[in-house]
Amino acid sequence: MEKFFKLKSIPAYLSLQNIDTDMIIPKQFLKTIKRTGLGKSLFYEMRYDENGKIIKDFILNKGPYNQSKILLAGKNFGCGSSREHAPWALLDFGIKCVISSSFADIFYNNCFKNGILPIKIDEEKILELSNYSKRQEEIEINLEKQEISFGNKVIKFKIDEFKKKCLIEGLDDIDLSIGKIKQIDAYEQMINSNKPWILRNG
Repeated sequence: MEKFFKLKSIPAYLSLQNIDTDMIIPKQFLKTIKRTGLGKSLFYEMRYDENGKIIKDFILNKGPYNQSKILLAGKNFGCGSSREHAPWALLDFGIKCVISSSFADIFYNNCFKNGILPIKIDEEKILELSNYSKRQEEIEINLEKQEISFGNKVIKFKIDEFKKKCLIEGLDDIDLSIGKIKQIDAYEQMINSNKPWILRNG
């Protein structure tokens, strides 16, 4: 997983509330288990019409927002089913940070596991950032300092220290398991010595 330190980008503002995971990546695109190639289908039903043509006035279809790495979103972002394809699609599109006043819990945790930083701030600060985004100027996310900088202003945000450490060091669940391989081996040896029937086949 790519390490996350700082991020600069012109933010894209998607004002809709309660955007669920089916809106982020519709069910017909869930057949793959690959994390790549989903970006083109992100927000498919909002980005394309019924004939598959691009809807030009959708925010992520307009320059420079079609290159945004930071998404400003309405409250309760990522609700609905627990599909991990949702953060995969965001990341494949190029979005590495989502800022909202609230997230669905499963989506929120899935973001960290896939290298995306979800930031929770007050709705009035979301509105302030959305107004700034109209200037088409970059904002900066500093994860170590837990700050969002724009113009001459700074917004502080909170984050769990362990999740912060994982993002900064680029650690996903597999990396965390590998880091505990000695403890896992020692435990298996202990079980094999004291309770060998547990590890027997059949």
